Amino acid sequence: MANRERNRVSADSLWHGRSVRWVADAVCTDPGLGLSNSEVVTRLERDGPNVITVRRGAPWWLRLLRQFHAPLIYILLVATLVTLLVEEYLDSAVIFGVVLVNAVIGFVEESRAVRAIDALARSMRFETVVRREGRRRRIDAAEVVVGDVVVLEAGDRVPADLRIISTRELCCDESALTGESEPVSKREEEVDATAVLADRVSMAYASSLVTRGVGEGIVVAIGDRTEVGRISGLIATADRLQTPLNRKIAAFSRVLLAIILGIATLMFAIGLSQGRGLIDTFMATVAMAVGAIPEGLPAAFTIMLAVGVSRMARRNAIIRRLPAVEALGSTTVICSDKTGTLTQNQMTVRNAWVASSERAGLEYEFTGSGYDPSGEVRVSSEAGPAGAAVTAGDHPTLAELLRCGLLCNDSEIHEPDAGTDAMWSVRGDPTEAALIVSARKLARSDQSLLAEWPRRDAIQFDSDRQYMATLHDAAGDRDHPVVFVKGSVERVLDMCRDIAMRDGQRAEFDAEVVHGAADRLASRGLRVLAFAMGEWVAGGGENGAERSFTPGSIGGNGRAVSLTFLGLQGMLDPPRQEALDAVRVCREAGISVKMITGDHASTASSIAAMMGIGDEPRTALTGAELARQPDEAMPHLAESVSVFARMTPEQKLRLVRALQSRGNIVAMTGDGVNDAPALRQADIGVAMGIAGTEAAKDAADIVLADDNFASIAAAVEEGRTVYTNLIKFIVWTLPTNGAEALVILSAIVLNWPLPILPVQALYINMFTAILLGLPLIFEDREPDQMDRPPRDPAKPLFSTAIFMRTCFVSLMLTVGAMLLFHEYLRSGRTEESARTAAVLAIVVGKVFYLFNSRALLRSAWSTPLWSNRWLWIGIAAMLAVQGVFTYSPIVNRLFQTESVGRDAWAWSAIIGVIAMLLVEVEKAIRRALGSHEDL
Repeated sequence: MANRERNRVSADSLWHGRSVRWVADAVCTDPGLGLSNSEVVTRLERDGPNVITVRRGAPWWLRLLRQFHAPLIYILLVATLVTLLVEEYLDSAVIFGVVLVNAVIGFVEESRAVRAIDALARSMRFETVVRREGRRRRIDAAEVVVGDVVVLEAGDRVPADLRIISTRELCCDESALTGESEPVSKREEEVDATAVLADRVSMAYASSLVTRGVGEGIVVAIGDRTEVGRISGLIATADRLQTPLNRKIAAFSRVLLAIILGIATLMFAIGLSQGRGLIDTFMATVAMAVGAIPEGLPAAFTIMLAVGVSRMARRNAIIRRLPAVEALGSTTVICSDKTGTLTQNQMTVRNAWVASSERAGLEYEFTGSGYDPSGEVRVSSEAGPAGAAVTAGDHPTLAELLRCGLLCNDSEIHEPDAGTDAMWSVRGDPTEAALIVSARKLARSDQSLLAEWPRRDAIQFDSDRQYMATLHDAAGDRDHPVVFVKGSVERVLDMCRDIAMRDGQRAEFDAEVVHGAADRLASRGLRVLAFAMGEWVAGGGENGAERSFTPGSIGGNGRAVSLTFLGLQGMLDPPRQEALDAVRVCREAGISVKMITGDHASTASSIAAMMGIGDEPRTALTGAELARQPDEAMPHLAESVSVFARMTPEQKLRLVRALQSRGNIVAMTGDGVNDAPALRQADIGVAMGIAGTEAAKDAADIVLADDNFASIAAAVEEGRTVYTNLIKFIVWTLPTNGAEALVILSAIVLNWPLPILPVQALYINMFTAILLGLPLIFEDREPDQMDRPPRDPAKPLFSTAIFMRTCFVSLMLTVGAMLLFHEYLRSGRTEESARTAAVLAIVVGKVFYLFNSRALLRSAWSTPLWSNRWLWIGIAAMLAVQGVFTYSPIVNRLFQTESVGRDAWAWSAIIGVIAMLLVEVEKAIRRALGSHEDL
């Protein structure tokens, strides 16, 4: 029983810092034999299967009911019920129809329930090999239990968190979990207990992929207790925040609700005090409330965002959650991953170095980027004037250096098919691919070299040895097989007896000269590798036997091969040119760009300097340093530091929350499982479509089809355009609601008949919103759209400027409609025709005001008249519908209207023209006074 209890060791135990023997004892297993079948059954019953718990989202019916959860909808639902009780069936049906249409649109457009945890669970369903009772067995990964001994080889997915117990060249791709761009070499020896996740090389984690070698490990955590399971829990706890506009509309709705209820109460009291009947007074109050509510706003908002989705898709940003369209326009901070987003995710050799004398060297630079071998090798401009491309004949040591990188290599690059847009692709390690490309830029053909130098044997890279070596048959004028070596500068230098000069001559070398050259390359953010070669002396083994090709046979006197140092190659994942431009555009737009990466701090700082991210000095803050910071220091650090390296999932989540605590609207990019919690917490989560995991995509609001930071900047621009056009719609539509409410309130105060009935107010609101208002979403972006700072998230939607414009236009439309209504009654015409004239005055007035609203502060004449064809189509359609509303007998009976003469149209046009000109005067006064408050 005690042994079984020991299996419940916490997932937080420092497995990576414990010896193999300690771990085996802790989980009660035999590393050589594995578990017994009976023990497996016991542990499965106790701990359950190796799967991540799926937390279900809200059912569809609850998501549908949520569409009715809004203050303004409550008013309309009450109005529906009351009009039904007083047998005003048409009014009741129309009001409820409006509510239902809004709910259906919102339900259909809701992108999804959260599925990130399901994706994580799916990622763990596969088969794996375990050793039980001394025999290997292939089982479903869900059947793995704590204490199982798992056998790994290249191509396998790790089924659970493992403590490595044996390894032969084992490397794992943990980029989805840690953000580390390079495969991680594993070993069985314990590491420092304080090591961060990316440095725990004695562990292999669930969902990572074995890229090379073989190994074995003891299962120490399964399911929800694994690192990826813990991230699943973080996703569940991350908050899905409302977008800025959603928050503003909710606040605006509450204020409007209070105003409408206050006016309705006052109207009802005035009506009863004047002796009006209870039903008549109530219907007048309902008409005012219906007229004051912008029923078309929710539908218009949803449709505008849907059109924004289409626009963004054309710029490679796929929207998964509709409100993210608008939220992008509010972004104040973008936290971006480095690899593949800001950079090309294609390692590229930028510089090489060979010795030119005992105390100096010659540096070369490579043109081109990525895995495309097009490019040249030139003498570096830092070493003197850069000339024409160099040749192998003039620079023999450079040729040997590049050949060494090509032959001491297990990777391949593949040319895309002709006539396609595909790029050069890699099979193998990105670093090795860069070495192949650099060699082809000088020699042009790698196949001839590979055929000329067939490989005999290889010693694979190991984190302890810090080098890789390959043995090749003799070629050219050489009498013996040749060994090529690549690895860390320190290790390769220690193995060499001499150095090759630029012209091919050998000489003694000064290690300080080489280290100085390596430091200069590393200071530019380059990853530096050293290269060496030597001839293999086959004899000399015990009793004259041929030596075996082993690490002990390379380097130093008396060994099978003594090495000659050839030189250095420095490489990096180069920045995307379009990302450089996009970062500049974002900074000009007042958006702070921060880099968050799993790479090392020095690399991150160098790339940030190239990208123009942050200000000097660009010192990266590491995850270990961040972990030591108290919570109260986090907001300041999050805003002041621009480069973060070696970050854990919890730290990314903490960073996003710290930025949000300062009122920032945060966009977060990511591609790995480790990014999913922060993606969900951010106001706008942006996942990579090509390199991204399913967990990251499902946690995100937006997926980039091209994994390019430039697409984020383009999406921000589209988001700002959507928001600006939405404000234009609000500025245009609110005066209608204000005019309708004022017309009815004035009629009650003056003891007149109602100029507008509830069903007529609904007609005005819905048809004008769809036919006249929606074309505003197709307006071109403002000329200075990306020159403005992000709008203040704390600024209310209903600003002072909007309030003043709404009151001004509402008053003009009210006066026009009341004068026409009164004139018709005074001339002896029926109340039905007078109401039709009043409706006509408001509709035509809105047509003319539409031109004012195309430019919020600029003159209407500054916008090309014919630049938005949908505007003219909408105007034509609205006038046609108004004609049917006025002259169709059937519609006359339904809406209680009556035909009017040409004079009503003429007076309505005059009222509209006067209103339009007065609004332009108001704009001119604002510009003259220097009032640039955003409407």
